[in-house]
Amino acid sequence: MLAVVLFGDVVRSRRDSVAATAWLRTLTAVLAEAYSASEVLAPFEFTQGDELQGLLVATADPTQAILRAALHPDRVPMRWVVVAGEVDPGRGPATQRSGPAFIAARERLAVAATRREMVAAVSGDPATDALLDVLAPLLGELLADLTKRQREIAWPILVEGVRRSEAAERLHVSRATISVAADRAHLRSIGDLARVVRTSLARATMTA
Repeated sequence: MLAVVLFGDVVRSRRDSVAATAWLRTLTAVLAEAYSASEVLAPFEFTQGDELQGLLVATADPTQAILRAALHPDRVPMRWVVVAGEVDPGRGPATQRSGPAFIAARERLAVAATRREMVAAVSGDPATDALLDVLAPLLGELLADLTKRQREIAWPILVEGVRRSEAAERLHVSRATISVAADRAHLRSIGDLARVVRTSLARATMTA
């Protein structure tokens, strides 16, 4: 069956394995609320204290997991790999599942670590993957460069999809302040890149 596999690896988790485990526990709860039951094929679960795994239906948006993890106020830096492809049928959490897409995700995670990429995506279509090899790491770079304040501004805009004026009201600042901060943080580009990654994976999956 076709599905979307997500691997989220905590960067340098051995330096503080306790903090890494606590963060993954928090993130697991965040993602469980973010995705509906119809979007999830297997519950998110983490293993070895430093890696989160998820399995979504082919039409679900995997970039929402990446955005929520990167913009959360308690975030810990993570390296993400998203792979659209075949998985074996079964039950249980993602850490207990298998199939070609899981193997591809594990291999791509190793490549991403070598290249120091924070986000990588694989669709299985050569032309699409050539594009994703450029755009997905760029998305990761932009997210990694955000300051704490920029992440605070980005959450309502990129995760909740509210207008800048509403974000300004929530944060008790002016609309102009939000606009300047959003432009400096390249939030529009981040949103566009996330959208291209999402649609590219979806189109490749539908073609397959």
